[in-house]
Amino acid sequence: MPSSASDPRTPVRVGIVGLSAGGGWAARAHVPALAGLDGYELRALSASSAESARAAGEKYGVPLTFGSAGELARSEEVDLVVVTVKVPHHRELILPALEAGKPVFSEWPLGTDLAQAEELAALAEAKGVRTAVGLQARSAPPLRYLRDLVADGYVGRVLSTTMVSSGRNWGATFREGGDYLLDRAKGATLLTIPFGHTADALAMVLGEFTDVSATTATLRPQVTHETTGRVATMTAEDQIAVTGTLESGAIAALHFRGGHSRATDFHWEINGTEGDLVVKGDSPAVWMDRITLHGGRGSGTGLAELPVPASYERLPKFAGRSTETAYNVAYAYAQLLEDLTTGTRLTPDFAHAARRHRLLDRIQESARTGARLTVTA
Repeated sequence: MPSSASDPRTPVRVGIVGLSAGGGWAARAHVPALAGLDGYELRALSASSAESARAAGEKYGVPLTFGSAGELARSEEVDLVVVTVKVPHHRELILPALEAGKPVFSEWPLGTDLAQAEELAALAEAKGVRTAVGLQARSAPPLRYLRDLVADGYVGRVLSTTMVSSGRNWGATFREGGDYLLDRAKGATLLTIPFGHTADALAMVLGEFTDVSATTATLRPQVTHETTGRVATMTAEDQIAVTGTLESGAIAALHFRGGHSRATDFHWEINGTEGDLVVKGDSPAVWMDRITLHGGRGSGTGLAELPVPASYERLPKFAGRSTETAYNVAYAYAQLLEDLTTGTRLTPDFAHAARRHRLLDRIQESARTGARLTVTA
């Protein structure tokens, strides 16, 4: 456990695997999130080589740099290992931290498939290591408020929920460095990333799926680079349609499609016996971009925006910063800090990630067989 477990005034010393001087998700989300929180110290980083690690250390003012994730994990000056690299490399970079007995925060998806996720979750349990996975939508103040509105009966009994969303990276074109997103075997797909993040938010608000029926397709098997015109093969699904039953008995219908829609890129409705709630997003990436809530209840009333109460904004340094990439990540880190220092279990861990991977596996199997399948925990 980190040094702060015995003294909460001692910062948790963080080592980030994959922080690059060239930018990327760690630089845009994790670094500013940690900088805006008390209780953490960004102490170390590792990169693909010692040279690139030194360059990143100089840029971000990180004192310790390592050329491998194993060296970082074994350092006595690192309490928490954060893995922020592409999904295909998660397993090989998480294993050294688990073997070293260090708490690990991994980006989502946890692994390239269910087998990897279950392997990592089982090892973490065997080692008695605290873990966290970057399903940060469930840490976002608006979605926590939405969960409470539903639980407090704003819509009455939930009858159904409907979601439609786009996924830019799986449209007709792809960005530089985005080739790996096109390959289903690499585990970074429309199903695992946008669908996985958003389905987890839905489950947090409305409960888990008990069964699913799915249709998926790859309707653009050939896509082009957005600037060079280079043609690449896409094997990842670019159309995902899922219906199912939630634990409450409510019916859910989700449609995710690659690319952009001129009509709407994200829309989520929750319909109940007494009212309706609608979630709208600045983009389809509700786990990292700003969302707004709208609701109406009773006869003769339309929808009105529902501002998030100030009581849900528990991080003063991030007040008014909901449009920033680091916003939801900061709230996830705040929950993790409470877990590490007080023993609570607020943060989704590797066991939770394995459960989410099992849902995705059931969806893939349903799409392959055409059968409605039961979803187990």
